[in-house]
Amino acid sequence: MTSVTVPAGAAGSTRPAPARGDRKEPGSWRKALITASFLAPALIMLGAFVAYPIVYTIIRSFFGRDGEQFVAFENYATMFTNETTFTAIRNNVIWVIVAPAACTILGLIFAVLLERLRWKTAFRLIIFMPMAISMLAAGVIFRGMFQESPQLGVVNAVISGVQNAFGDTGGYPGAQPRDGFGVIADGRTIASEAEVAAGGTQDFPLTGIRQSNVPEEAAQAEQAPSASGTQITGTVFLDVVRGGGGTNGEIEEGKSGLPGMRVEALGPDGDVHGFATTGAGGTYTIEGLEAGQGYTVSLPATNFEESAQGVSWLSSTFINAVIILSYIWIWAGFAMVMIASGLSAMDRSLQEAARMDGATEWQVFTRITVPQLAPVLVVVLVTLIINVLKIFDLVYVIPPGASRPAANVIAVEMWTVSFGGGANQGLGSALAILLLILVLPSMIINVRRFREERAR
Repeated sequence: MTSVTVPAGAAGSTRPAPARGDRKEPGSWRKALITASFLAPALIMLGAFVAYPIVYTIIRSFFGRDGEQFVAFENYATMFTNETTFTAIRNNVIWVIVAPAACTILGLIFAVLLERLRWKTAFRLIIFMPMAISMLAAGVIFRGMFQESPQLGVVNAVISGVQNAFGDTGGYPGAQPRDGFGVIADGRTIASEAEVAAGGTQDFPLTGIRQSNVPEEAAQAEQAPSASGTQITGTVFLDVVRGGGGTNGEIEEGKSGLPGMRVEALGPDGDVHGFATTGAGGTYTIEGLEAGQGYTVSLPATNFEESAQGVSWLSSTFINAVIILSYIWIWAGFAMVMIASGLSAMDRSLQEAARMDGATEWQVFTRITVPQLAPVLVVVLVTLIINVLKIFDLVYVIPPGASRPAANVIAVEMWTVSFGGGANQGLGSALAILLLILVLPSMIINVRRFREERAR
C-alpha cells in the first residue's frame, strides 16, 4: 500500500489564511510619500499665510494697544460704539447692495449685446480693458476726472461748458470800475457816475478781473466810434497792462477789450431803453435812443456772476457714488466675460422653440435666457460681494482728506487704526475679524456652488 503525504496548509489544516486588509500592497508607502511631498508646500503656505495670521489676529484682538495687556472683549465693545465704525459698516452695506448688482446687470446686458454686434471683439476689448488697470491707477484717474475745478476735472469741464452755453453769465467775476469812471449800484451792477446824453460816449475801464477769465477772442482794446444823436457808444476794457505801467482810464497798447459784456441804457424811469453787447475790442453801440435824453449806462450784474463751476463730486455728498462708479467701470468687464462664457455653453434649442411658439425677445430673455444663466449669475454676484467687502484701494485713493470719513469702509478703518496713525493693532485686529466674519458666508456659498457644479 502506498502512503500519501499531505503538505502543510492543505485541506484539513487549521491555520487561517491572512486577511485581505492585513496585506500591504507593494509601493503603498511610496505613493503616500509622493502625495505628501506634493501637498507639503501647499499646506506649509496655507499654514503660514492663512491659518497662522487668522489665529494670531483672533488672539491679538483680545489684547490692548501695546499687545501686552489682556482686555478681553474691550476692543469689540469699542468697535461697535465708535461712530467711524458705524459709518464704515453702513458704507459696506451700500457697497454690497449697489456695486455687485450693478456690475452683474451691466455684464448681463453687455454679454447679450455682444451676440448682436458685428464688432464684438472690439466691444469686448473696450469693456474689459479697465480690468488691466490697477485699482490704484483707476483711483487716480477718477480723482482727476471728478476734480471740482473745470480746468482740472473733465466731468465738470463738460458740465460747465454746457451750462455756460445755455446760461447767461458773463464770466467776469470780481470786476471793479476805476475811480471816476463808474460806481457800483445794487450790489454788483456797475453804472456811469452821471447820466449820459444820447450822442455821448461812456467808457468802462475795469480792474480786478483774472487774466484766466478773459476770453480767447478778446483783442486789443479799441476806441469806440463817434455816436450819432440816437446812440451811445463806448469801450469796456481791462485797465491793466501786463508788466505794469500805463495811464489809468486810458485805452492804450497792451490793454485788452472785454467781449460779450452786456451794456444797458436806463431811462429816468429805470427801464431799459436800449442795450448792446461788446465786441472783441470791447466796443459797443446802443442804438434807438431818444435824442437829447439822458441815460444811465450800466453793466448788469449778470456780467460779473461766477461762471458755472460744475458739481463738487468729491464732497461728502457724492464721494461714495463716485467711488462705486469707478468700481463698476473696472469690474463690469469681468462680469461680462463670465456671463458671456455661460451664454456660449447654453442650450439654444429652448430659445428657438420659444420664438417658434410666439414668444417675444423680452420673454425669451427673462424666461429662458436668465433662468439658464442663474448659476453663472450667482457665481458672479457672490464673487463680487466678496470683493466689495474687502474694498480698500479706491476708497483710500479717490477721496480728498475732507471727504475720507464719509467714504470710510471696514478695510480702510482697519488699516487706519492699525497703521495709519491710530497705532492700535488690538482694535485693528478686532476689525479684521469682523471683516472675516462678514466675508465667510459668501465664501461658503461659493464653495457649495462649486461642489454642486462638480457633482453634476
